[in-house]
Amino acid sequence: MSTENSKALEGQPTWLQPYIDSPEKQQQLYRRTLLIVVMSQIFGGAGLAAGITVGALLAQDMLGSDKYAGIPAALLTFGSAGAALLIGRVSQRFGRRIGLAGGFLTGGIGAIGVIVSAITSNIFLLFTSLLVYGAGSASNLQARYAGVDLAKPTQRATAVSIAMVSTTFGAVAGPNLVDVMGQFAVSIGVPALAGPFILGAAAFLLAGLVLLTFLRPDPLIVANAIVDRQVIDRSNPIEKQSSNLAINKRGIVVGATIMVLTQIVMTSIMTMTPVYMKHHGHGLREVGMVIGFHIGAMYLPSLVTGILVDKIGRTAMAIASGATLLTAGILAGSTPADSMFTLIIALSLLGLGWNFGLISGTALIVDSTHPSTRAKTQGTVDVLIALAGASGGALSGMVVEQTSYTGLSFAGGILSLLLIPVVIWSRSNQKITDKS
Repeated sequence: MSTENSKALEGQPTWLQPYIDSPEKQQQLYRRTLLIVVMSQIFGGAGLAAGITVGALLAQDMLGSDKYAGIPAALLTFGSAGAALLIGRVSQRFGRRIGLAGGFLTGGIGAIGVIVSAITSNIFLLFTSLLVYGAGSASNLQARYAGVDLAKPTQRATAVSIAMVSTTFGAVAGPNLVDVMGQFAVSIGVPALAGPFILGAAAFLLAGLVLLTFLRPDPLIVANAIVDRQVIDRSNPIEKQSSNLAINKRGIVVGATIMVLTQIVMTSIMTMTPVYMKHHGHGLREVGMVIGFHIGAMYLPSLVTGILVDKIGRTAMAIASGATLLTAGILAGSTPADSMFTLIIALSLLGLGWNFGLISGTALIVDSTHPSTRAKTQGTVDVLIALAGASGGALSGMVVEQTSYTGLSFAGGILSLLLIPVVIWSRSNQKITDKS
């Protein structure tokens, strides 16, 4: 490297140099980062599942009305939106470790607030705490990006999938512990519906501590240093060309649109399913089982999905997402309320369609961004995803109030068809490739 290039890198810490110089060390750190992310996601998944499973039921119980049962999901996602923006910017400036750990720890504090609000029957505290709790959800979602920072282009969707599939262990266990945690809560003088938030508080706090303690060296800081070297290395025309093509605005728009649409459809139907089941005589155990299968389908297929997205293409899997969500909406809307088996199938397909959309959309975002602005862009995109979920959650109760759960499900399925023109538009520009 020339003297001029050496001076350009003088401001970087000395510990970065071995990672800049050695592709082998980069891959070692990539694998280590994935391991730490997997550990944190196991805990984070359990925290995420608590709010999803009983948030609507807790609000319904405290408010005495179904009309506003979608408000908890809306507050969770509005809180997630604000947190996503902050986490993205903090991560861009200080690294993934500080941004993600801070989000999880904040979410844990929010869960404690929800427990206190249930004990005191304080609606204002409940709503405020749900907003804060959303920070844990934002960290859980953005952690998928940490594993991608040092991934090769052909590893990106697979790296996202590994981070997501690890969420399954906690996310599936969480809903199935609803009844147990409810009994535990009652035994210590806490309302049963607040029980899952005890699990959520512990899970988010543990996820934050894992990242804060072990996510070193920070993958985003290393990735930025590597790119700095590539940019100033005038003797490498391949790297110079890849740097020039690193930012693709259309790819960002398409990836964000895919994830926003799938989030609206998934959140709206999922939010009202526990309320629908409760009205037809199902208890917390049955609700937990259905939502457990749903969350399992959101995350467990991720490893296979990631391989498919890397092999057959981002947009092909986006089309598969639309078709799966349409099927889920039709099946959920036409299923008798007493048919647990069919409800499980419908909600599982709903989770699977979301999985296809999130991984294909995430891979497009990573393909289309540059490490120097990637975390900030990802945070902004996750704001849109969270706001989409908030809209779906908030409106779902009102739609059911005016029509029915069937009408909501059919509407969600039809909305997923909008993914098709988005994919057609993306294919009209050759700058967006199906394979990285």
